[in-house]
Amino acid sequence: MTDDGGLVNLGNISKPATVLIEKISDAVGGIAKPWQIKRIARAEADAALIEANARVQVSEIEQRALVRMVREEGKRQENIEDITAQAIPHLNEEAKPENIEQDWLTHFFDRCRLISDQQMQSVWSSILAGEANAPGSFSKRTIELIASLDKRDAELFSKLCSYVWVIGNPSPLVYDAQHAIYGSSGVNFESVSHLDSLGLITFNSIGGYQRLGLPKRFVVLYGGQPVVVEMPQESENSMQLGNVLFTRAGNELARIVVATPLPDFKEYALKKWQELGYKIISPAQQAVPNA
Repeated sequence: MTDDGGLVNLGNISKPATVLIEKISDAVGGIAKPWQIKRIARAEADAALIEANARVQVSEIEQRALVRMVREEGKRQENIEDITAQAIPHLNEEAKPENIEQDWLTHFFDRCRLISDQQMQSVWSSILAGEANAPGSFSKRTIELIASLDKRDAELFSKLCSYVWVIGNPSPLVYDAQHAIYGSSGVNFESVSHLDSLGLITFNSIGGYQRLGLPKRFVVLYGGQPVVVEMPQESENSMQLGNVLFTRAGNELARIVVATPLPDFKEYALKKWQELGYKIISPAQQAVPNA
């Protein structure tokens, strides 16, 4: 933030950031000025209150209501600007904020303007940056769901993401929710059931899920590190993914989660695959496609 109360001087930031700020200004109704994001809500509301007191005599209760409104709107303004400022450093040079739908931005800020917790603001700023980098990445339904999450829900989802392998798509591999490898991070039957009830995952504790139509060999990733898996058949193989899948909202949210890989879980997953009849091959042995 700058010393004069502005958040960002547009002369010092990239073109995508400039476009994003101007886009927000258009969508939210003057929240951002073209040259900088300013904390204007409190100043303008204070001015309106002074003018009102100068023109008419208002009752004591009306004065208290006006003061409350000024403070509430000032805090909401601050939340909106903080989230915007946190998003700017995460914009890519190739970002296309001009392609973000106006209705999406209006809906986004309507849902996040009450968020003052720094950790949750970080989630919202990552979503804003992600949408600017690739417009259409986050649906309005996902925004609505995320608005219903509290800090504990977000932390639990982040823990689940430590068990995610990229097998074509991000896949949280939960083969036994009661196993100690999951419980050590607070992921268990109750917690995954809770995430299911929130709409972030689907949890099938009996049948489980599979990835179908896989080739003989393919590359999967864990923590950005490749592993080559060889299946029994030449084609049309299926791979057991365990009991959990991301919903659309969960998949979109998982894109912005910076999860910490668990070395013990990598070994657990590889051993599990070998028990299922999949062969693990060093990536250096042969170049193969991704799943």
